[in-house]
Amino acid sequence: MMTGCASHVAVPEALEAQLDKDVTFAQILSAPESFVGKRVVVGGEVLKAKRTDAGMLIEVLQLPLNADYEPTVVRTESQGRFLALTQELLDPATIREGTAVTLVGEVIGARMDRLDEVEYRYPTFGVKHLYVWPAGYGAEPRSGFSVGVFGGMGVGSGGRIGGGFGRGY
Repeated sequence: MMTGCASHVAVPEALEAQLDKDVTFAQILSAPESFVGKRVVVGGEVLKAKRTDAGMLIEVLQLPLNADYEPTVVRTESQGRFLALTQELLDPATIREGTAVTLVGEVIGARMDRLDEVEYRYPTFGVKHLYVWPAGYGAEPRSGFSVGVFGGMGVGSGGRIGGGFGRGY
C-alpha cells in the first residue's frame, strides 16, 4: 500500500501496534537473518527504483527518523542502504531518486548485490505500508540570522537612511 501527501501520517495507527520498536536498523544491518519476520519502520532517500516480476524493488539510503517517522535530510547520518520490495506494480517514475520515504516493512533477509566495486549485503524488507513524502514537505527547519541595511534619499532638503535587523526561522 502506497500513500502520499493527503494526511502526513507516515505510519497508520493500525500498523503501529504491530511494530517491533526495540529493533534498530543497525541491528538489522549487522545480522538481517536474525530479524526475519520482525516488523519495523525504516526510511530514507530513494536511490533507485525498478520494476521486477514480483513488483517493485526500491533501493533506499537509510536515514534516521524523527518522532513523526520523517527521514532526516542529513545524508551523513545514514547507517547504510536497504532494499524494499513491494508487490504493487508501481511505475518507478512515481518514486524518483531523491524522494523521501518511510515504510513499515517485514524483514525478509538480505540480498547480496554490487555497490560500485564491492559486494554489499542489503537488508531487505517486504513492504507492508509505503509512505512517500511530498517534495519539500517537512524540510527540517533552518534557523538563521540576517542583517539588512537600507538607505534612501529624497528630493528636497533632507535625506534618510535606515537600518534593520531580522532573525529568521
